[in-house]
Amino acid sequence: MNANQLIIEQVSPFDVAATVEKLIEAAAKREWQNPAVHNLQQSLAKSGKEVRPVQVVEICKSDYSGKMLEKNDERISSILMPCRISVYEKEDGKTYVALLNMAGMTAGLSPVIAEAIHGASDESFEIVKSVVGPF
Repeated sequence: MNANQLIIEQVSPFDVAATVEKLIEAAAKREWQNPAVHNLQQSLAKSGKEVRPVQVVEICKSDYSGKMLEKNDERISSILMPCRISVYEKEDGKTYVALLNMAGMTAGLSPVIAEAIHGASDESFEIVKSVVGPF
């Protein structure tokens, strides 16, 4: 993984549905919550748009989100929550997983926010790596 990349992408050995399921299971093992899964293929189909499968998995861990929401000055970081992992299929038929390199986006943020983001980012990458392998 290139530490300077904003978005990290990795091929999954599983299809979209299995990858989503395994990511949610891996997150739960680390005591992360899964507030939602957004099926963008279904959402777009309602508007008459056909796209390949794409789902966005939301994960959240109160150890990190709590630090970011406890104080007034840190609440601005709520725009970055929860952590999201995108799972999608490309024309090659392979399933891919993508997530933001949040740790690379902490310059200028308060130390409390930066610490929480680094922790959440590191752990999110570990969750993804436990399902799809190393980057």
